[in-house]
Amino acid sequence: MAIIGAGSSGIAALKACVDAGLDVTAYEKGDRVGGNWVFRNSNGMSSSYKTLHINTSRERMEYADFPMPKDFPDFPHHSHIARYFQDYVDHFGLAKSIEFRVGVDKATPRAGGGWTLALDDPDQPGRTVEHDVLLVANGHHWDMRWPEPAFPGSDTFTGVQMHAHQFEDNSDWKDKRVVVLGMGNSAMDIAVEASWVAEKTFLSIRTPAHILPKYVFGKPLDQIQTETTARLPWKVRQKMFHAILRVAVGRYEDYGLPKPDHGIMQAHPTISDNILSRMAHGEIVAKPNISHLDGDSVVFTDGSRERADVVVYCTGYRITWPFLDTSIISAPDNKIELYERIWPVDVPDLAFVGLVQPLGAIMPIAERQGKLLAAWLSGGYALPSRSAMLASIADQKAAVAARYVGSKRHTIQVDYDIYMHDLQREWVRGAARAKHAA
Repeated sequence: MAIIGAGSSGIAALKACVDAGLDVTAYEKGDRVGGNWVFRNSNGMSSSYKTLHINTSRERMEYADFPMPKDFPDFPHHSHIARYFQDYVDHFGLAKSIEFRVGVDKATPRAGGGWTLALDDPDQPGRTVEHDVLLVANGHHWDMRWPEPAFPGSDTFTGVQMHAHQFEDNSDWKDKRVVVLGMGNSAMDIAVEASWVAEKTFLSIRTPAHILPKYVFGKPLDQIQTETTARLPWKVRQKMFHAILRVAVGRYEDYGLPKPDHGIMQAHPTISDNILSRMAHGEIVAKPNISHLDGDSVVFTDGSRERADVVVYCTGYRITWPFLDTSIISAPDNKIELYERIWPVDVPDLAFVGLVQPLGAIMPIAERQGKLLAAWLSGGYALPSRSAMLASIADQKAAVAARYVGSKRHTIQVDYDIYMHDLQREWVRGAARAKHAA
């Protein structure tokens, strides 16, 4: 069995498979584990920047069987998290099952099942390997999605245009005029970073969002909800969070931000303790969406114009697998149909780990997915019928459409605690199916 990627999802799946006694190899293009959380990762796919801290609290993102050190801050720096992943691999002896600096150029289904992998191995050019099952854990925060279509005038703009993925630090922005497009977590962080050194920072808003603080009542906000309280109707939880934010944040309009046209928990949360303060101090100025670029200026949809040296597009990522032919599987407009967010119905011997965008951390989710996959591979879990899987996927799509704002950002959205509960429940059901079939 092969795992593509040794980031936070890949190593969790690897441990589960090793614990189950399975023969498994993980292929990692970089020279170390940690994936997205390794600043300047040699695999070229990390979106970490110099000052990045995680937006999920330490206790909500740690693996169940390997707690984070208590001397880590509540919201660790990327260097803490990268070290934690390395310690995890070292503690459980997983490195011997990982091939570093080895990527997968192409994965081809074999007749009768399994896969042939053509590897990008600098030490053995042209190398291929055979595996019965392929687990994909290559992440979904690396293939940059630029504005679609490009803004008029972008081809003649005299300043710098860049994607959030390319941001490392603010050292080149001293006394510059910076426009940041977006309202997600990266946009908030980058706008704040720009505001410390730039002459002026503008935050261009396409879709208004709720901005959540990291702390409320002296406690990390994400620790207010648990797997038990998550079973309450989400509308009830939504009202609870609205009440908390009214006290903790107040009205967004008072900061110069437009009021969101959707409720809390109906879009991926934007988390920042600093953005509202910087806006209240006039260091970041809110603007509507970009209309077009004109020479050295950005023109916004309200007709206002600002001279700009830098435009940063915080426009998200495309979900792609360059090693899989699109005839096998693809995610047009970031849409993909998977049973329990793991299995494609009509592609045998293939599964995905960590291909979710949670309202919460992905690490415990990948850990639970990995254990479920290990049970599947060792015979302790059985998938339901094809028709049952398709019915479940249809229900999942309907639930997402009913709850979340329609955008490419929410196609793989899950509510962390609900999904964790659902995975556990599915494991019990699948174990019963496996027992019945034996």
